[in-house]
Amino acid sequence: MRLPVVATTLALSLLASQARATPSSDELVRQARAHEAAHEEDVAVRRYMEALELDVTTEDAWLGLGALRLRLGEPAEALRVYDAALVRLPLLRPALAGRARAFWALGRRGDAEAALETYATLDGGVAALRELAAWYGSEGRAPAQLSVWRRILRAAVDATDEPLEREARRMVRALVILVDSADPAASPAATDPTRRGLAAIARRGG
Repeated sequence: MRLPVVATTLALSLLASQARATPSSDELVRQARAHEAAHEEDVAVRRYMEALELDVTTEDAWLGLGALRLRLGEPAEALRVYDAALVRLPLLRPALAGRARAFWALGRRGDAEAALETYATLDGGVAALRELAAWYGSEGRAPAQLSVWRRILRAAVDATDEPLEREARRMVRALVILVDSADPAASPAATDPTRRGLAAIARRGG
């Protein structure tokens, strides 16, 4: 009469041991990061993919895999990862930033800037704006860089972030000088009082 009880107990024990033997998606992500730190990138890729096979909604697995593909110099693969992540998790905003970086690495500058601009607008973070400004600066596009630093300045003023405000004002002043006549606020028509007022604001750094 005790055999069914024993059989049930053994079955439950077997199921429990199998559950313990199967790592969770979070554990697989942790392992992936550890392998990355040990420069075992191939194993890290496998662990990220195993995490996604286990749970396709594991955000850290998508972001980790995309970032690793970028670091390995595989921007096309990274772009596929981020695209797939956004199909499944449309609200995964950091994937927009990753997508922008993949575009940039592929030389698709316009797509990269548009993607990072979208991320900066949705996320509202200064870090994305800094990155966008740096991209414009690397291409010698001072007017676009100036526009972004003015946005950073506004954000700093709104947030009462005095160190960032000081930095942004310095950058704006420097870029106004660099842009010179390309910036309508810096080189106004002498007969236009509005443009002269904008020039004064620009020279003060915003």
